[in-house]
Amino acid sequence: MNGCHADCLEKPLSRGFCELGKLVARNPWCFVSIPVILSVGLGVGFCFLEQKQINKLEELFTPEGGIAKSQRDFIKTHYPVNDSGQFSAQRLYTVGTYASLIIVSTSQNILNTTVFEELQKLDSAVRNMTSTSSYSFNQLCTQVNGNTCFPPNPLLTLMQNNTEDLLITYPMLHNGIFVGLYFGGVTLSPDNNLLKVKALRFLYYLREDNDKIHNSLEWLEQFMESIPHQLEKLQLKSIKVYHSTSISLQKEFAGSTESVIPLFSITYIVIILFSVISCASLDNVRNKIWVTTLGVISPGLAIMASFGLLLLCGVPFARTVVNAPFLILGVGVDNMFIIISCWKQTKVTSTLEDRMAHTYREAAVSITITTLTDVLAFYIGIMIHFPSVQSFCIYTGTALVFCYIYCITFFGAILALNGIHENNNRHWFICVKVKDKKDNDQCSLYNACCTGGTYDRTRETETEHPMTVFFYKYYGPFLTNPWARISTLVFYLAYLSASIYGCVQIKYGNDIQNLAKVNSSLTHFYNMEALYFSKYGPRLMVVVTNEADYWEIKTQVVIETCMRELEKSPYIAKEYSVSWLRTYEKIAKEKNLNITKKENFIQNLSRLYAHVSEFKQDIVRDRNEIKTSRFFIQAINVFNIDDAKDMLIHLRGITASCNVEIIVYHPLFIYLDQYIVIIQNTIQNIVVATVVMLVISILFIPDPLCSLWVTSTIASIIAGVIGFMSYWKINLDYISLINLVICIGFSIDFSAHILYAFVTNRKTNASQRVIDALHVLGYPIVQGALSTILGIAALSTTETYIFGTFFKIMLLVIVFGALHGLLFIPVFLITFGACRIPCNSEIEPEKNGSGGTKSLPAAVIYRPHPLAFENGMRRPELSLPGYFSTAPCGGDCGGFGKDCYCMSWQRNVYCVLHAVDGQSNDDNTNKIVEYRKRMLQVYRDHKTDQGCN
Repeated sequence: MNGCHADCLEKPLSRGFCELGKLVARNPWCFVSIPVILSVGLGVGFCFLEQKQINKLEELFTPEGGIAKSQRDFIKTHYPVNDSGQFSAQRLYTVGTYASLIIVSTSQNILNTTVFEELQKLDSAVRNMTSTSSYSFNQLCTQVNGNTCFPPNPLLTLMQNNTEDLLITYPMLHNGIFVGLYFGGVTLSPDNNLLKVKALRFLYYLREDNDKIHNSLEWLEQFMESIPHQLEKLQLKSIKVYHSTSISLQKEFAGSTESVIPLFSITYIVIILFSVISCASLDNVRNKIWVTTLGVISPGLAIMASFGLLLLCGVPFARTVVNAPFLILGVGVDNMFIIISCWKQTKVTSTLEDRMAHTYREAAVSITITTLTDVLAFYIGIMIHFPSVQSFCIYTGTALVFCYIYCITFFGAILALNGIHENNNRHWFICVKVKDKKDNDQCSLYNACCTGGTYDRTRETETEHPMTVFFYKYYGPFLTNPWARISTLVFYLAYLSASIYGCVQIKYGNDIQNLAKVNSSLTHFYNMEALYFSKYGPRLMVVVTNEADYWEIKTQVVIETCMRELEKSPYIAKEYSVSWLRTYEKIAKEKNLNITKKENFIQNLSRLYAHVSEFKQDIVRDRNEIKTSRFFIQAINVFNIDDAKDMLIHLRGITASCNVEIIVYHPLFIYLDQYIVIIQNTIQNIVVATVVMLVISILFIPDPLCSLWVTSTIASIIAGVIGFMSYWKINLDYISLINLVICIGFSIDFSAHILYAFVTNRKTNASQRVIDALHVLGYPIVQGALSTILGIAALSTTETYIFGTFFKIMLLVIVFGALHGLLFIPVFLITFGACRIPCNSEIEPEKNGSGGTKSLPAAVIYRPHPLAFENGMRRPELSLPGYFSTAPCGGDCGGFGKDCYCMSWQRNVYCVLHAVDGQSNDDNTNKIVEYRKRMLQVYRDHKTDQGCN
């Protein structure tokens, strides 16, 4: 009998929560004060928030240990930047420190005298800007040819010499300077001369020396602040100017996260109002206003304590964590609704300890399962190689642990204090005792405002909420209808088909530029950049990383072969490549130099440097050995982030097949590395988390088959979320990856509640067990879903990609989770049968020799005994679960006389005939005796399951 279901953890855990409920009932003020004191103490950790913040976008949104990061380290070590006389933008191993202007002509051509004048005025205005420390651009600019500032656009240099009949070849000037990045919307002559130019780009590079970088950043901040005013002051009529800097995206992202913080206070108020309204009743004693209000405070205390503790421990705080409080608030309120629902199912006339014990037994195990799955899902997410995801998972997972602890301690104590309040029949607002019945001698206003404390006298529980009645009387029975079940199954197949198709269509990766606000000036800048300057991509470094004998023909052939393979790529324009080795070979041939020997090759490098001085920065020598060298190739046809991703993968594939160690590098590759790991991280996280969820379900849900329903639910909801992400044009990136981590844990929350209530129900009919589960948990699930949506709704008002994506995916998770918990899982349980046959259903009447079955009179066990009532009130001593008395009942026992005994069964007291020797001759009495023995055994097993006595 005891081994009919797997409850090795569920039973002792349930018993332990019963005792905890009693302890909280006995000492409510201790359980209120200790969490508050702990939160205030740990809240000191917020003093270290600014020190522990991760602010840089690279630290937040690029994978740890990315390939491009190690390549950058190599280039930084061997090719230091010289920005004080020999600056070269294409040789930067970072994006640089710069201010950028995109200038779009209001006419069809920017190459005319009128526009030139305005361009010179604009350039002069920028150069004259000074930082707060009085540094001008000319004092901080990168330099070439000694002390000359690097020109923001080659056109400005040409304009100084001639403003009429400029002859500019595109995209390479006659002197070999590549200008494809400076001119946009061009019209060319047959000789590749510029006829018309719609847009120009000005790039003002600043020095990054250790002694100048601070001043350069200060100048950029001043530029960002003053450029809008300067543009108004200049009153430019022939051009429109769009501006950006190398730190604009960083500043905008920081500003967008700070703008979200005030929304949390609004969300808090909304959640409190929703909680009060959704749990409200017209009863002046049992309306739960203070319970729900203080229940919303519980997650806030948990956030303060958990975040403070982690900050005290020195855990980095990423700005993505500002999403977490919105989510934690919804989860905490969800648990509150479950506990309140279970409290309402307890007997009003029972003692406070018994009501708390029953509430904890019914609710605590269920919320333990969901909390454990949520927390483990977040902690498993720490394996993901994105610092933003790791920080979010650590803080959110820890906050959920505190939220759970505070829910069963702080909120439980609040509920116990409210129980004392209700037992004394005190008014919820003025706290004075009121009558529990209406006074006919008083006016209707008095009865409406000054009476309360009524309850269902038949069930002895609080009056049920109309929504609870709806789930029990209408929605649950509706799902048992064959046509409703068939329609649901068809709907589920359509949902699953659409989800799988969407998963196939999902795109992955995210453009770092999406972190800008939707309608900001930075977004307009990016739009103009994509419109006019997308034909030519960045200049890419091709670096030979190992020491090689460049003077040997074999080595030259190997390098040249690799270069030509790279130039064959559809993403590379081979005619714009720059190779010092090709130039050296050309010079050697022109001057009849022998460079096939080591000594000659090294000695004649000076001739190469005299021809192109920049090449000296591309060859790293150690005496007479060349340790490493680099070349440059030009990217084309990179119109969007997908093209950039494909280019990176394609070029790395080519270099991997070369017979020499070669890397292809550009600073933007650091952000593109997410494409290499995003799919791997996602699959790894989902698989590991799903396995863990299955193990947790098997341990805590007392039936292995129902645990498989949990796994199926995870797979189904994840498929739905990823599939519908593609329909909503959301890519699989580091932002959505955070949400998928959430999805794994939250996807089973609602379904786990239903499954646990279903499994622990003692009835034999699957349909009735589903109805009972929906009766107790249907409305709390609706409340939890709506509260979570309200908790994150404020994020939908932001204009930032990161918060908008968070809201959209969380909305999918909650909607699909509620859909599974309230519709799909109940129908599956009804259609495909019960997860298990309850232990008490195994007590079947024995068949007689003729094959018939002894029918047992139902009235014997289903009729409440009159001794359980006294003056219309249930006697507490006979209402305790597991109570058993062999004493004669002494009253009417349903027509069976006085020789019967009383027993408690599922919180009701029933009378069962006790057969006396000599009176068991007739068949009816024998049947009753047999049934009495069987019911006694069932009762004993049931008493053991309860675990409270």
